[in-house]
Amino acid sequence: MADNLIEEAKAGLREQARLQRAALGSALRSEAVELAANHFFANVELGKDQIVAAYWPIRDEIDCKPVLVRLMDSFQPVCLPVIMGDDVPLQFRRWELGAALYEAGFGTLAPADDAPRVEPDVIIIPLLGFDRAGTRLGYGKGHYDRTIAALHKKPTLIGYAFSGQELDSIPADDHDVPLDYLVTETGVTRFS
Repeated sequence: MADNLIEEAKAGLREQARLQRAALGSALRSEAVELAANHFFANVELGKDQIVAAYWPIRDEIDCKPVLVRLMDSFQPVCLPVIMGDDVPLQFRRWELGAALYEAGFGTLAPADDAPRVEPDVIIIPLLGFDRAGTRLGYGKGHYDRTIAALHKKPTLIGYAFSGQELDSIPADDHDVPLDYLVTETGVTRFS
């Protein structure tokens, strides 16, 4: 499939995925947040010193703050992404226990500008949609793809979403990096 046809197909899927995610009820959401966090900790093995990048949820993304809290409570190194511009990789800043978070644009929060820059070993990625092959659908800006390509090592990629965000099939470009794991409220799928 040519690049422009893939982008057109993805644009249609993004709209479908937004509608699917928005249709999820608030009762399901609050229960799903706890279930997904429990599945994460029961099924994803982390090395003690591995740096885990998570995200501060925006819009109607599944809330991964319970994962962040448990990671920090267990002294797992954690960082959050900061968007530095449209065509540049994300910057990951270490979030130290007790350090304040600040507005980082797009409704998200991040550690201060002077927080240590780190390269994560594991990245928990918010998703607009996903398929059974581990293909992920984001917002279309390419922030995570560009960032993953710029890292010195290949991190473990964990998609984090509601099960209701599943799509039949998502076309992939050469630069699209598939997930290693998918975590939802119904369980964990390992792709690699």
